[in-house]
Amino acid sequence: MGLVKEKLDARKLRGGYYTPKEIARFLCKWAITENTQKILEPSCGDGNFVEEAILRFKELGVGEEGLKGRIKAIELNEEEALKAKFRAKELGVNSTTVVNSDFFQYLNSNGVDKYDAVLGNPPFIRYQSFPEEHRDLAISMMRDLGLNPNKLTNIWVPFLVISASLLKPNGRLAMVIPAELFQVKYAAETRIFLSNFFDRITIVTFKKLVFKNIQQEVVLMLCEKKTAKSKGIRVIECENLDDLNKLNFKEINGSNVKPIDHSSEKWTKYFLSEEEINLLKRLKNDKRVIPFSDIMEVDVGLVTGRNEFFMMNESQVKEWGLGKHTIPVVSKSNQLKGITFSKKDFKENSIAEQSIHLFMPPNVNFEDLPKECQKYIKYGESMNFHTGYKCRIRKRWYITPSLWSPNGFALRQVGDYPKLAINETGAASTDTVHRVRFKENTDKQLATISFLNSLSFAFSEITGRSYGGGVLTFEPTEIEDIRMPILKNISVDFKKIDQLIRNREIEKVLDIVDEELLIKQHKFSREDVNALRGIWRKMASRRNNRK
Repeated sequence: MGLVKEKLDARKLRGGYYTPKEIARFLCKWAITENTQKILEPSCGDGNFVEEAILRFKELGVGEEGLKGRIKAIELNEEEALKAKFRAKELGVNSTTVVNSDFFQYLNSNGVDKYDAVLGNPPFIRYQSFPEEHRDLAISMMRDLGLNPNKLTNIWVPFLVISASLLKPNGRLAMVIPAELFQVKYAAETRIFLSNFFDRITIVTFKKLVFKNIQQEVVLMLCEKKTAKSKGIRVIECENLDDLNKLNFKEINGSNVKPIDHSSEKWTKYFLSEEEINLLKRLKNDKRVIPFSDIMEVDVGLVTGRNEFFMMNESQVKEWGLGKHTIPVVSKSNQLKGITFSKKDFKENSIAEQSIHLFMPPNVNFEDLPKECQKYIKYGESMNFHTGYKCRIRKRWYITPSLWSPNGFALRQVGDYPKLAINETGAASTDTVHRVRFKENTDKQLATISFLNSLSFAFSEITGRSYGGGVLTFEPTEIEDIRMPILKNISVDFKKIDQLIRNREIEKVLDIVDEELLIKQHKFSREDVNALRGIWRKMASRRNNRK
């Protein structure tokens, strides 16, 4: 079975996007060697891996008699399991065992065998679509391995971890895994498990998306339990599936293995060279460097529960006569043009008919509200806006909670580069933009300019999370964890930097701030600063290739 971009049809809900033949062939070729006696495919779908495994064994000179008992394939969906059996039969192999069962239930009922290789593409199903009885069993099995997952864990995580535990001492694991393994918090424990369990991990990535019709970025995990070769982790990057076909296995088994960090840190850094990784590690603990949390607190924006109702443009405000009952709000990243958000900016966004006026009536009972508010709320109820979960659980569904005006804003989703913007309007923000409180005695302008440097940009790329569309996404705690140089007074014109940002001339901004803050004030070497700029460019370019 394969990865899913969730929609409501049954195929997608069970994770049914199947692996391209090129990937199945590649993984089977790497995992199945002359010494392989027994393999497992824990979620075989319609049989792509079963077929390629049979072909690989035949390529190694194993006949039909020799194939007996070598392949165990499990598939939850009965129809797909039948397809897999048929494909095996078409290749003249009736002895291939395809079991119609849930993977975790099968293991629970049949005991645990050990395998020379486990390979496949586990379903990528969010926890909401993971049937409770299967989820509870999978979590129980993970706990037996010493892990402590929660019920928000995606199904691919227990598939990967439990599959690894089924390997023989010299076993190999070859799987298609969502690239979020590198960067999401819920996979931190999985990263630690893998780094401790395997001697060597090779990760094959792609510059272009390789699954048709979905934006999910995937990686190929090649894991070896015991190896006499160099131990650690390395990343091999392919342009596309054609590049994968050209990969030389001698190259895969060659050098360029980096020491693996056994902490919960994200693995995004392994896209970098060992020298670049060591530079970031050194600077993270440098006395001249602090986390953003030292100068500010970051919080999510307000959640309306139904933007269609609560967020209004200028024409809608006038139409309903609600000018006295709205407050200004930033609702999209592109509304923050510079590093300050002024009343002029808000007015321009309003004239452009952007939805930046939040309906906010008095927090009183309905019968005590002004007539124009009652009329608009009745309209909302006629459209059933009040029945959504976020609205339904409120005392008064039409009052948006957690309303406060921040000192500034931080981008939640970043295209080209991250930034802060000082709030000069009293506006709030929706949850598409994070709210910032600068700590007492922090110079807001200095802090906002000081964020725009190559060190912070480099750290932001390995702190945030990038998915298939090229956007870098941050949770509040991830922004707070970005490193920056300690604030020092620098002779930089705030208005000039603001205008350069509005003109999208970020390289000029970095040249100015790097020179004044990093080199002159903090005495970072020009070589280190250039390397940091290179890290940012490399990582930003890599994710933007996926747009």
